[in-house]
Amino acid sequence: MTAIEDTWAESAVAAGMAVLDLRRFGDTSFEGDSLPMPGGRVFGGQVLAQALLAAGATVPEDRFAHSLHGYFLRAGDAAHPIQFEVEVLRDGRSFSARRTHALQNGRPILSMITSFQVEQEGPEHAVTMPEVPGPETVRSGIDVLAPFAGHPSADFWLTKAPFDVRHVEGSLFLGPDKRPKQYQTAWMRLRGPIDGGDLMHRALLAFGSDQVMLEPLLRRHGASWVTPDISFASLDHAMWWHRPARADEWLLFVQDSPTAQGGRGLTGTWIFSEDGRLVASAAQEGMIRLP
Repeated sequence: MTAIEDTWAESAVAAGMAVLDLRRFGDTSFEGDSLPMPGGRVFGGQVLAQALLAAGATVPEDRFAHSLHGYFLRAGDAAHPIQFEVEVLRDGRSFSARRTHALQNGRPILSMITSFQVEQEGPEHAVTMPEVPGPETVRSGIDVLAPFAGHPSADFWLTKAPFDVRHVEGSLFLGPDKRPKQYQTAWMRLRGPIDGGDLMHRALLAFGSDQVMLEPLLRRHGASWVTPDISFASLDHAMWWHRPARADEWLLFVQDSPTAQGGRGLTGTWIFSEDGRLVASAAQEGMIRLP
């Protein structure tokens, strides 16, 4: 990387980690800030990660997050803090469950249930990672947007977005896929190494996943993030962590969009470590309205 790209990366990682540093009030109440999004709306992946960290702070240390199911209820205002209220639903011998509400002005913008589990033995199997070009051979989204430095939207992704995303089939940042398809593969990692435990890396994986979850839907219909008059929003998000992984190491997102109807589309994702382990899965339904 060039010196300016190093500076951008340091700024972006620092910004991402700062919003994950929650303020705690009592046993189950927390508060956090937001990345300064270009449109002023809270980024969904950020609030997922914050809600997971809040829930995890109330769980015994021997339990790890293995799944979350959340609904995005309202657009959040990135200029104001978010309150997180955690409800203790259950602490069993093997599993713990927490409900987290993310609130602004007393109204929920996200409602999420997370399940945690004690590490246990059991049968194992996993699907095989497809063969794709390695991350070092795929063009970074940072390189795609760098020529537009100075534009407010480009500057956000260059200096505030904490993840490096490399689309094997080409990015949708500046235009649609010239050959629309229902799938995509993309490499992703945090733009610099961090200290942090397992819960933080799982939270960062949730954070980053939302950045690309709707892209197979856009790609299939010949749309991109800059399609004029397009309207889209994440409606819900589900995630399952299967094996430990670090968000600051390369992860491959293998994605598909099996259906769209009624102004909604569904996407699914398998997430692999660079050495081929299936580390997580995710699914999301989004609203999409094309001109």
